[in-house]
Amino acid sequence: MAKKSTDFRYNTGATRVPWAAVGENYNVQDLMEIIRFLMQGEGKEYEDAINAVWEQVKKLDALATPPGKLSLASKVEEAEEACNKYLGTTTSTFVTNATSGFEIAYKYANLKPGDEVIVPAITFVATMAYPLAIGAKLVFADVDPKTINMDPADVAKKITPKTKMIVPVHIGGYPVDLDPIMELAKKHDILVLEDAAHAFGAMYKGRKIGTIGDFAAFSMHEVKNITSFGEGGIATTNIPGFGDEMKRARFLGLDFSAPIKNWLYNITPIQGKYEPFVAANYSTTEIQGLGLTLQVARNEEIIEIRRKAAEYLNSRLAGNDAIIPQDLGNDEIKPTFHLYLLQIDPAKAGGDVQVLKKKLEEKGVTNIPHFGPLYRFKVVSDMGYDSEEIAKSCPVCEEVFYKRFTHLPLYGLSQEQLEYMADAILESVAEMQAGK
Repeated sequence: MAKKSTDFRYNTGATRVPWAAVGENYNVQDLMEIIRFLMQGEGKEYEDAINAVWEQVKKLDALATPPGKLSLASKVEEAEEACNKYLGTTTSTFVTNATSGFEIAYKYANLKPGDEVIVPAITFVATMAYPLAIGAKLVFADVDPKTINMDPADVAKKITPKTKMIVPVHIGGYPVDLDPIMELAKKHDILVLEDAAHAFGAMYKGRKIGTIGDFAAFSMHEVKNITSFGEGGIATTNIPGFGDEMKRARFLGLDFSAPIKNWLYNITPIQGKYEPFVAANYSTTEIQGLGLTLQVARNEEIIEIRRKAAEYLNSRLAGNDAIIPQDLGNDEIKPTFHLYLLQIDPAKAGGDVQVLKKKLEEKGVTNIPHFGPLYRFKVVSDMGYDSEEIAKSCPVCEEVFYKRFTHLPLYGLSQEQLEYMADAILESVAEMQAGK
């Protein structure tokens, strides 16, 4: 089989002396180890099946050629197009992870030391990592007690002339109330970055999450609803004309339109909101692109399975008014059910969520409040923030985290496991109410 022609950097051209910069190709033995990794097992029957596959793969190897490119080629483009079609956008950019998508947005905002970024008090550290690292000031918004998402009313109180960005996080895949946040942003000329790590496929008032703010980034990490072989992210933007620039921002600002003398390309800065910025490298692989395309195709099915599990838990937990079950959304709000938000009323339950968490752990039910208050981390206090003062400004966060909520898994569970989990929750709360 003839090799396909490609650019000079890869060992695939039909030249008599090729440039072998692609490095060592993966061979048939490597492929078998990948198969073993992705389809693990043990025992004689498993080994017999693997050996049968090995014989067939060796035959295939005699007829096949390796791919000409392993990163940022057709499979990455196909993944981006699949995401564009699914989200209803044109700017999907496949990056190494959601964090790198955040960084592109932060760089576009031309953040500098002293600029303010409003983030929710409860989220993952990646949301605040870049502004914290460059000396921008983090302002922590309190959370909505119903959803644990950023509270737009508190955001309004904390905007100042120095505010450059607001970062709503759709925790557990439940959409933030974005209309008031977008109105505030427009009024004050502030950029909005949606941290949509959990929310690929969520809907807010007829629009897909990730297509409403100025920027958004989804996570395709191994623990998310869908994944691109363990890691990856999709970044999107609504900034006019920035879609193509975002792809250059993903890979060092390469510019083939005006190459320097005697060379193939130029390296140019990316134009931010106020001034240019230097791009970094967030490139992704063809294998990741293939994996993402395959999983995007079944995302709706995955969300439906998760939704049904959440509905079942709600139906079971409705009998005890001390338990506040997950909000399932409505015609306008459609979550991804990445996590099940379980809350209790401590006064009615006879104790706070720390007691409940311990009882569930003793019964073998995994549960965890998926994120903690950001301002409690040492990295924040060591950068000069007063954790106790911030806590006073986020009373709902303090209340719900320490007394009211935890998260439960929803996916990959049998009906028996769902039933056991519901039983364990009801039994644990009954024990608390009985003072046991």
